[in-house]
Amino acid sequence: MTTPITIAPAVGTWVVRAGGAVLGESSRALELREGDLPPVIYFPREDIGMAFLDATDHKTTCPHKGEASYFSIMSKSRTYQNAVWSYENPKDEVAQIKDHLAFYAQDGVDVEQV
Repeated sequence: MTTPITIAPAVGTWVVRAGGAVLGESSRALELREGDLPPVIYFPREDIGMAFLDATDHKTTCPHKGEASYFSIMSKSRTYQNAVWSYENPKDEVAQIKDHLAFYAQDGVDVEQV
């Protein structure tokens, strides 16, 4: 059985913050729903301050989306290791998330609708 994945425009404007700093804001974000998992907001790369992100060697593979590349967030107060992921070459079924970034919400990293 395959996990159903749906991708749709995320309603409204979304912002991501780390260590209190705004990393990006977008009204063009995508919402990815995968099975029973909580929805994930994917931000267009051009709406994120890439100067805050540092590419890492970490990779994971999802059978439905492909290989994910990771970034750490460099804030004034700390580094959030592998807190951001991107599918550089996603599978055809989820091609819309190419050139988008998703963030692990954690202590100090917030993704929210504004």
